[in-house]
Amino acid sequence: MEFQDHFSGHAEDYAAARPTYPRELFQWLADQCRHHDLVWDVGCGNGQASLALTHWFTRVHASDPSPEQIAAAPANPRITWRVEAAEHCTLRSGTVDLVTAAQSFHWFNQERFCHEAARVLRPGGLCAVWCYGISRVSRDVDEVYHALYHDTLGAYWPPERRHIEDGYRHLVFPFEALGEIPRLEMREEWTLAQYLAYLRTWSASQRHLKDTGKDAVSLHEAAFAEAWGDPARKREVDWPLSIRAGRTPND
Repeated sequence: MEFQDHFSGHAEDYAAARPTYPRELFQWLADQCRHHDLVWDVGCGNGQASLALTHWFTRVHASDPSPEQIAAAPANPRITWRVEAAEHCTLRSGTVDLVTAAQSFHWFNQERFCHEAARVLRPGGLCAVWCYGISRVSRDVDEVYHALYHDTLGAYWPPERRHIEDGYRHLVFPFEALGEIPRLEMREEWTLAQYLAYLRTWSASQRHLKDTGKDAVSLHEAAFAEAWGDPARKREVDWPLSIRAGRTPND
């Protein structure tokens, strides 16, 4: 699978408008690891997960095939930023405690990536991939959301999007699955402007704009405003996380 770049053209907007992962996720990942020296954060984008991982691990090797995404990532003494594909990295074999892929596993050649993750992981090391899909605000807001997502943008979603919708359940993941994985979600308190800015970072929104010259979110903005109420009011936006995690053999 060739690298499909859906985000470099709006890397700065993407970095500013995306929701953040809960602290509990990274605490749980750290608790599953025997060592806390080195993490490979794959398909790191603007480095949101990479930065969070520095609070639990000494070093983070953060890689993404997009130079623009890496350029938008902040400097951090614990993070080494690299423009690299998920299927091949420069880390030595058997040196990594944890491999993570946040909202990016569906873009990879999963079989080749998993082989590379198994190569760099220590015996008993952990690989964890996760994604978030449909958000929730309220019944009225969510109705407009679904009209945008399915009706206006349905034809503009890349085919890989279906893997997010089914929580990665049908993708290759040849690691020894952990017995119990917590049910976690992302949560933000956003104004209407912040919520709409997030919707505009969708790859489908960007493809629609490029193809038609029209901002798909603006087509629904009046309906969103009516459903939201006071645009300055902050409302809770939730995204359930789908997590797959497993280990390499101990020997």
